Formats: sequence, C-alpha cells, structure tokens
Amino acid sequence: MGWLDWLPWKKRKRTPEEIAEIRRMFAIRYDHFRLLIQANTRAHELIGELEEALRGFTPFGMQYVQTLCTRISTSIYQMVRHLGDLHPRGQAELMRAMQAINEKIMAVLTPEEHLESGALVIDLARIGRDHVDLCGPKMAMLGEAGRALDLSIPSGFVVTVAAYHRFAQSRDMGVEINRLITATDEKDRAAVFKTSSDIMQMIMDTPLPRELADAILGAYDSLAVELGFEPELAVRSSALGEDVEGSSFAGQYRSVLNVDRAALLDAYREVVASKYSRQAMAYRMNHGIPDTDVAMSVGCMTMVDAVAGGVAYSRSPVNVRDEHVSIHSVWGLPKPVVDGTTEIDEFDVSRDPLAVDRSAVADKTVRYVCGDDTGVCREDLSDERQKAPSLTEEQILAVAREAIRIEELFGTPQDIEWAMTRNNEFHLLQCRPLMQVTPEGNSAKAVGGLPAPVMSGGRVASPGVGVGPAFTVRKDVDALSFPDGGVMILKQALPSRAALLDRCSAVVAEQGGMAGHLANVAREFGVPALFGLKGAVDRFENGAILTVDADGRSIYQGAVEPLLVERPRQRIMRGSPVHAALRQAARHIVRLNLTDPESPDFRPEKCRTLHDVMRYCHEKAVVEMFEFGTNEDYIEAASRQLICGVPKQFWVLNLDDGFEPDVRERGDRCVLLEQVASFPMRALWEGMQAVPWEGPPPVHARGLMSVMFEATTNPNLVTAAGTHYTQKNYFMVSKNYCSLQSRFGFHFCGVESLVSERVSENYASFQFKGGAANAERRILRARFVGDLLEEFDFRVRVREDNLFARVEGLARESMGKRLKMLGYLITHTRQLDMIMTDKAAVARRRQRFLDDFKMFGLNVPQAVGEEPPAAGGRGEENPL
Repeated sequence: MGWLDWLPWKKRKRTPEEIAEIRRMFAIRYDHFRLLIQANTRAHELIGELEEALRGFTPFGMQYVQTLCTRISTSIYQMVRHLGDLHPRGQAELMRAMQAINEKIMAVLTPEEHLESGALVIDLARIGRDHVDLCGPKMAMLGEAGRALDLSIPSGFVVTVAAYHRFAQSRDMGVEINRLITATDEKDRAAVFKTSSDIMQMIMDTPLPRELADAILGAYDSLAVELGFEPELAVRSSALGEDVEGSSFAGQYRSVLNVDRAALLDAYREVVASKYSRQAMAYRMNHGIPDTDVAMSVGCMTMVDAVAGGVAYSRSPVNVRDEHVSIHSVWGLPKPVVDGTTEIDEFDVSRDPLAVDRSAVADKTVRYVCGDDTGVCREDLSDERQKAPSLTEEQILAVAREAIRIEELFGTPQDIEWAMTRNNEFHLLQCRPLMQVTPEGNSAKAVGGLPAPVMSGGRVASPGVGVGPAFTVRKDVDALSFPDGGVMILKQALPSRAALLDRCSAVVAEQGGMAGHLANVAREFGVPALFGLKGAVDRFENGAILTVDADGRSIYQGAVEPLLVERPRQRIMRGSPVHAALRQAARHIVRLNLTDPESPDFRPEKCRTLHDVMRYCHEKAVVEMFEFGTNEDYIEAASRQLICGVPKQFWVLNLDDGFEPDVRERGDRCVLLEQVASFPMRALWEGMQAVPWEGPPPVHARGLMSVMFEATTNPNLVTAAGTHYTQKNYFMVSKNYCSLQSRFGFHFCGVESLVSERVSENYASFQFKGGAANAERRILRARFVGDLLEEFDFRVRVREDNLFARVEGLARESMGKRLKMLGYLITHTRQLDMIMTDKAAVARRRQRFLDDFKMFGLNVPQAVGEEPPAAGGRGEENPL
C-alpha cells in the first residue's frame, strides 16, 4: 500500500471477508434486538392486562395473580438477557436490580402462614368468638350466642383448623392439591369441573392420620358418655372466612345430617372435600379469596328433633328500610328452606310491639326428618298439615324475639337458622351477619307504560332488573354451555347453581325463596332473582331474550328499554384479599420512575419496578442499534434520516435489504422515500400522508380542561422538558419487514409488519397508548380505534388506554390496504381524546374516517342500523 493509505483520514477498502463478517455481526445483533422488541410488546400487553384487573370489575383468583406476575417478570427478563448481548455494560447491575424487585413481588404473593398448631378437637360448649381462627366464624359465633344469651344450642365438638392442616399434610395431599389448582385455567369451565372432581375424590380416598381419627372418635365417645346415649350428629362446615359480612359462603360447602359413629370419619372427609366443590371454588374466585386463606374446621353437633325449622332475618334482606323480622319455616328439619327445594311459610313480624303483620302459608307437601339409621328422609304430609301453618303465633313471636336479641348481641342484622322442638323450645343452629340490599326503583311500578309481562308473580329473592338470553339448567353438565349474561332458569333454587352466578344477568326458579342459600349468594353478587314462579322451566326456549324485573315480579319478552336503567358496574374484587395482593404487587411492577434518558439517574441501580427495567432495556437497545452504524467499520448498517418533507424527524435503520442497492453501497447519512425498498413501510407511510392532518378537533371546555389538568399533573407532557415524549421516531426495515416506534402528539404508537408472498406468515400488529386528556377520554379513544379496526379483520384487545391489534394471514395486497389504514389512524387520531365524551362529534369523526378508508380500496362496512343513503343524499349519521 502507498503511504497515503496509512493516513488516519484515508478510508481503506474492505475485503469481501470483512464485509461478510460485518453483515454476520449485524444479523446477530438484529436478531437480539428483534426478540427484545417482541418481549417488550408482550410485557406492555401483560401490564395492560394487570391494570385492567386492578379496576376490579372481573373476578380472578390468586393463581391468576401469581401467573400474570410471573409472565410479566419472564418477558422483562428476556429483555434484560437480549440487552446483555447488545450492550453488556451494566448487565450485572441490571440483573441485581431485577432480582431485588422480584423478591419484593414474591413476598407479597407468598401465602400467609395460618395457625397450624393447637388442639385437634374442642368441645362446642367451650367455644366463643375468640376461637374464630381455630374453629371458624360459624362455630365461634354459635358458641358465643349460646353462652352470652343462654340460648339452647346443640351439644357437640369442633374438629379444628389445626386438624385440617394435619390432614392436608398427610401423604403430601396439600402439595398435590396446590399443583392441580395451579395447572388449571380458571376461565376454562370444563377444566375447573375436572379439577374439582379430582381433588374431591382424592380427599375422599385419603385416610385420616391415626392421631386425628382417634381424636374425632374419642370426642364422639366423650359426648356419648355425657348424653347417656350414642347421638346422631349434624356434620357442618365452619371454614375460615365463612359466615362473615359480605362473604357468607351460603350453601357452598357440604353439611351431612344424621351421622352415626361408624360414618363420622367419612362425613368429616366429605365436608373437607366440599371446599373444592365447583360452586365453592367459583365463589372464592369471585370474591377474591385465595385458596390458601380458607382452612376448613368442621362442627359436629347433635341433631335436633325439630317439629318445625327454618331461617329468620332480623331485618329484610331485600329492603334496607324494612325493619320487620322475616321468618321462613317448614315442617320438620329446616333443610328445604335453605336448599330451595320446597314451598315454605313466610311471616313478617313488627318490632315494637312484637306482632305478626303478614302471614303467607304455603301448600307444603313434604317434610324432612331424621332417618331410622343415618341420613334424612322425605315424608309426605297429610292433607290437613299441608295447608296448616308450620308455626303458631306464639312460636312466630318467640323466633322473632330471639332474632332481635341476637342482632343486639352482635350489633348488626342477623341471618339465623333455627329449629323448634315439641316442647316449644327454640334451638339456635347458626347465625351470621345479614347482607341487606336496596331496590333500585326502576321496576314496572316506578316506570309505567310497559308491555304486558309474559309471566308474573313469585317472590323477590334478590332485587334488580336483568336482561339476557334464557337458558334452563336441568343438570350439572348444562353449566358447560351456559352463555355469558344469560338468564338462568331452574326448577329448584339449588345452592350448587351459585357457581354460575358470575355469568348470570338474572335467575328465575320455580321453587325457593329469599331465605335460601342461592338467594343469599345472588344478593351478594347483585344478580336479580325471582323465585317461586311456577311453569317457568317449560315456558321459555333457550336463547329467547328476556327482561327479568325482580322488584316488579315480572318477566317480559325481549329487552324492555325503560326498565334497563344503566347501573354502575360493580367492582366485585375491590377489598378482597386477592385484589389487595395484586395491588401490592403492582407497586413493584407498574410504576415508572425512569422517565428521562438524559438524567444521570437513568441507570440500572435506579430501577425500582419492573417497568423501570423494561424502560431501561428498551431505551438502551434502541440507542445501541442506531449508534451501531456511526462507527466507520459498520457504515453499511447505519441509520439514515428520512428526507420526507414533513416537520417530524424520522430515522430509518436498514436491517438487511430495506434500501435500494445503490443507497446501501454509497453509505449516505440520509435517504429519500423512493430509495426505501420496504413494502410495509411504503404502505404505512402512504397512509400517514394520504390526507393532511387538519390540526386538533374543535374541543368543548371540559375536554380542554381535561387536557390542561393532565398536562399540569404529568411532567412528561411538558413539551419543553426534553422528556421521553420527545424522542426520535424510527423505522426499522427490510424488504418485507417494518417496525415503527413513534410518538404523535401525546400518544405512543408502534407498528410491526411482515408482508411477503408467503401469505401464512403475513401479519401486522398495532399498539396504541396514552394521550393528553384524562383517563376516561383516553380509554374511550382506545376503544374507538379498536372498534374501527375490528371492522377490518383485526383482533383487538383494549386494556385501559392501551390498545393491541393484530391482523394476519392476508395476501400482500390486502395487507397493504390495512397498513395504509394504520398509517392514516396514526396521523389522524392525534388529540382525538379531547372530544371522546361528545357522542355527536365522535360519530362525525367515525364517518369521516370510514369515508377516507375507501381511498385505500377497503370495503367499508355499513353501520349497524344505518339505512342506505337516499338517491342524491348522504343519509343520516348514526351515533357511535
């Protein structure tokens, strides 16, 4: 070489081997970058899902929380790993920061340790409210009421929470149960049914530890000596969390009646197994109660020889303003009152003075009594007793008097189960806080001018109005086909049907009343319920749309709009243990502290949340890829500024063959649009420039105030601050691939697309988030954009103001049309969030968008309910 070749400004021509090595190195780096971006997209989507769950509208369990947090952590770990291959500096510090964050998350999600020590069995006579943690609320409150008020309660004993843990630890049964639950998708009905069956069978097949079996049978023998005979027992659940305010678990666990000594151990296992019944598992998930928080203690009490029995409410459960004591009774054992399997007598008693204000005596055909051996049997009633009241006036007043005393003891309205013996003695079997609800006032009586109902009558079991498709549930397997939002129609109001309440709009039953377990749970879930409506099962075909007005005791064909006053969605998870755990975990996941890449604090040691780690990885990866080409050795892999005639700066990174050959050879620092060979980018850009943006839409005062307030409270919206809202906008391209990351106005958008001749591999994904207005308007804009995309074959998911959309498997020409549409939306949805509460303005904007889409060759669908335009006219615009 000549001496000039050695001068530092003299550029040496590379050999083919060196060029090949440069390309190989870039391909490796690009692969790591591509995988990092994919993990970033997944993490954003999962965080959006977490933010939606935090709103508390839909039910979820602890398994969902643990799985979701693990998936978020895994996606961000993949980002850390790929960043390490791109930019090793700081990798060790970043891994340490992420490990510290994960440890804080795991500390929140690790189940609390519950009391596992203590006596295996305790005499019921010794139990009071201070034994809740060992004996469960049901037995603790029963023992407290018996002692404090000198009430007659059954003799017996309690198999404690400590005994439950001893049983669960035997043969690693608890570990296997946890494995089965963790492996089950909570939203897969068939999978939940199978897991429930498998766990219950496992418990029934597992023998009790010898010391536990001896303790239970020893307690029975001691009770027999005390009574002077071998008694039959009622074996009843008393789980932690059961019979507390807002979570009654009414009828969700098993009770086994009239059990002798020989069947006692099996009955205990049966009650423990009922913790995993379908309805109990669904109830816990809908109330946000972790499985690990529910340990099962079991009460074993002597059977009461009941002449009559039932339920008493110290106040009305369906009207908070009604102070009457409400009594529901039958002949014999109270079982059919709570099971909803027969007609019942109803009595309303005023308080001061005690007086029977209303009596409704039902035509009762059967009663339940203790069998000669074990269990209970059903007996037909004589004609005379069928129509006779199951309680005398004296007995009615006695039940009401004790209900009021129990309410005064605990200081809250009470739900009481009781029995009356032949000597007119009141026996308390159970007491728990009563949940009261208030009618909404939009019943037929309040509205008026309604069509004639197709059925009317029955009893209000849970107030409200619901509309949906009718679906009759006759057997358990029908639950697998039950539609979301359906009206559940039943012959009997069985407690097991509570497993479907989270998907119901209303419940109608031919038998049952407001004292039944299903009615209790329906009120907790806020589901309207109308019971005692004869002929309902055979009256309606599945799929027929019904409006159920429980307050007006009427059913209408179709959706009756005047009754459908919009109710605020119930945040059913708020205040639950599972929601609390998710909220605590989210503090270490969602918050973003690293907002300014130019700040000296933008480094791994300052990462306090997983979002910080994600932000750091994304920023460093983008910088690394764009600066990769600034070194002369890698000029062929450099980023180029796009000369495009628009105010915003766009940079293009050629991943392989995204530029025309002459551009790749020259190594210029700028590139013209016509020199870009990427089909997806050219289509996207055409949509972005097809119709000039006219500026922000006209905005009313509230929309403007929303933007001003958000701008003053969010420092990242201050345009002079040099924050992450003012970053470069960049394309990464190859001939068949394009990825755009950009900020337009105050919102972020990202597009990734692959379009080639292999149709099965073609896709376009779109991410959209943020805005300058408040959260409500940003969410409405995301839904507005999502609704438009769904019209054109995109699969859309919206989480808060975060939208994800994807279309795939279309031919090159069809993909190009949709990429043009995405480009158009990127340009024209700027500051649209300011008008999203103005329905008329939104409707006009939607129509304008649809009209503009026609220029891309898209078949624009006709709006639902829109009449074709008359000749020479556009027709009326429909509201959104």
